[in-house]
Amino acid sequence: MAEAESPAGRAAGVRRLVPALLSALAAWWFFGFVPAVHGGETVFFVWDWAPQLGVSFAFAIDGLGLVFALLVTGIGALVLLYAAEYFRTHPQRDRLLVLLVLFELSMLGLVLADDALTLFLFWEGTTVTSFLLIGFDHEKAEARAKAVQALIVTGLGGVALLAGLLLAGQQTGTYRLSELGDYALTLRNGGMYQGVFWLVILGCFTKSAQIPFHYWLPNAMAAPTPVSAYLHSATMVKAGVYLLARLSPALSGTDLWMWTLTLTGAATMVLSSIWAMRQSDLKLGLAYTTVMGLGALTMMLGAGGEGAILAFCVFLIVHALYKASLFLVIGILDKKAGTREADGLSGLGRDMPLTWLVALLAGASMAGLPPFFGFIGKEAIYEGALHGDAPAALVAVAALLANAMMIAIAGAVALTPFTGEFKAKKAAPTDAHLFMWAGPAALALLGLGFGLAPGAAELLVAPMAASVAGEAMDVHLHLFGGVNLPLALSVVTFALGYVLWRRLPRTRESLALLEAGGARQGFRLLRGDRALRPDARPLGDFERSYDVFLRVLTGLSRETTALLQSGYLPRYLRVTMATMAGMTAAGLWVGGGWPSIEMGEAPGLMLLVVALIAVASLTLLMTARRLLLITSLGVVGAGVALIFALYGAIDVAITQLMVETLVVVIIAVALLKLPRIALARTAAAQRARLWNGAIGAAVGVAVTGALMAVMDGEIDRSLTDYFEKASATIAFGRNIVNVILVDFRALDTMGEIAVVAIAGLSALALLAARVRPMKDAEK
Repeated sequence: MAEAESPAGRAAGVRRLVPALLSALAAWWFFGFVPAVHGGETVFFVWDWAPQLGVSFAFAIDGLGLVFALLVTGIGALVLLYAAEYFRTHPQRDRLLVLLVLFELSMLGLVLADDALTLFLFWEGTTVTSFLLIGFDHEKAEARAKAVQALIVTGLGGVALLAGLLLAGQQTGTYRLSELGDYALTLRNGGMYQGVFWLVILGCFTKSAQIPFHYWLPNAMAAPTPVSAYLHSATMVKAGVYLLARLSPALSGTDLWMWTLTLTGAATMVLSSIWAMRQSDLKLGLAYTTVMGLGALTMMLGAGGEGAILAFCVFLIVHALYKASLFLVIGILDKKAGTREADGLSGLGRDMPLTWLVALLAGASMAGLPPFFGFIGKEAIYEGALHGDAPAALVAVAALLANAMMIAIAGAVALTPFTGEFKAKKAAPTDAHLFMWAGPAALALLGLGFGLAPGAAELLVAPMAASVAGEAMDVHLHLFGGVNLPLALSVVTFALGYVLWRRLPRTRESLALLEAGGARQGFRLLRGDRALRPDARPLGDFERSYDVFLRVLTGLSRETTALLQSGYLPRYLRVTMATMAGMTAAGLWVGGGWPSIEMGEAPGLMLLVVALIAVASLTLLMTARRLLLITSLGVVGAGVALIFALYGAIDVAITQLMVETLVVVIIAVALLKLPRIALARTAAAQRARLWNGAIGAAVGVAVTGALMAVMDGEIDRSLTDYFEKASATIAFGRNIVNVILVDFRALDTMGEIAVVAIAGLSALALLAARVRPMKDAEK
């Protein structure tokens, strides 16, 4: 206590609030753009990056980007405030706060980017920072494994997304996301549409946890609660649906878009709701409801029509508000009551009244009860389902089933832990610190406020819907739209949801049996005939595909490493040289084949030197005598030096001769220190020499062809002329080669010398380390 009240303790306490304050200031700054954006204006910030490639750091604040920016910074400020108290005594608190800020910046860049490559840069930033956040408790094997899983799934999706964005930019001629909608017909009628579509879909579905890639999101619950609240409410998991909405004007309008998004979203929505009902861990259950929410958003984008787009916009805000609030409430329960298991919590309302009130407000919005904003969102989903382009029955039934199960789960979170007889691991739980319940309370009250005053929400929803639709929309939100079919569906939803909540423990058992294949037993249990707790088994073990992929990838990596990284130096050289020859030959073939140039007559001495080099090279392949090998190697080098001399490059010839002489001497001295082991004369050794000869000949032919191609083409002599003129006047040297090396390329030369020197010192250190134990052994 004394430490906390000391000047250093007070400074640390203030410092932990700085990230939350900065995030709140950013939210306030973005809020200042609401009037302009609501008026139809888009604010651009552009910095040229690579203008010759049409790439720039471009950012745009429009309706869609502004709503996401407000959610990212606003919820981010509340989560950072919560985390500062939640991790008050944690030794790694500052590391977590820094990671959360970096993640927030990455997410802001993603939702505001107007350039496809800029967006991808921040997309990968969210992938990396979320990996670090999920694996925050890196001492735990589970946290590490789940972080790696999220990284692999979303990372592979990111690679596909990059390919899709590049293809779209290549076909349309622009990488500006705000301009892609103008080329919608070009994309849809072009031959690349399906390729662009599936690559983008793969990237978005992996990021936003759509079936069959959904499993990483519930597994990411290995992260601390503040991280889960932030990642799974308004940020990372919504990046995929954000990009689908952003690209909707360019890619939508086809049957492929409608059926893929509608069916995938509906399946994700219903199945994840069933999985959520199965969970007794409240945090894990909320994670599955996040998958449900993402499925609903995807389904609405696929359904099409103004009603579905409006439902997408409203429900996105609704989901972000109640989901972040409930995650933070569960964090309070876990910290104060000692558990988040539904079976181990009840009767906490008397000791934690503020927490219960917040849970009731957020849970009511999640259940879609009037007068909360969640009710407006649920009504909008039914309205969009009935008047969209997709089959109304499919969308409406999926929405009804999922919403009914959401009511049951909302009751399990907001009512069950706080009512009944007291049950908790800790004896006397109390409400949390102000910093911990202020955030969820603010979000829950905002959900109530938007429900009572939907006109305020229109300021955000109207421009957001216009961005998604690609044109202005007439948006009017209301709490009560009259007696109609959506209202009737809401009544059915409430009734079914209430029944499911009242029988939730038995329903969990029944669903477990249904998933295990025992349908008859499941329905018996649902009727109350008997109680049975089967082993949990997921409906469709999609995660097994990830396990198989990981095993195959690991096996291939092991085999590839064993093949290529064998530790056998000759094999490395063969692979390197063969690859170089093959790539050079491929370049020649793509460029039009073998070049044809006229060769002048060579002097007799030149022919003699070439013949000498050829004989020495053949000797290298045929002999197994070390002395003859060294001699032949020296002859080849000396022959090359003579060729340089015959063509007037005296300096190069002298350098070459010195190097070759030193190489021969060094190798000869080294051989004197080696044991007298005769080189192999076996058939395998002969085959290896033949392979060496073939690869060497291929390299020679390929390099010759490349040089002839250079000589056959037009050579830009601008650099040549510059060096000829500048060597004497600027560098004061007449030997152009030397001047280039020591003046114009001085830093390159210095770097090469440094590399050679470091390599030599390293070799000397290794040899000295080996000699010392030998001397000690002799003593």
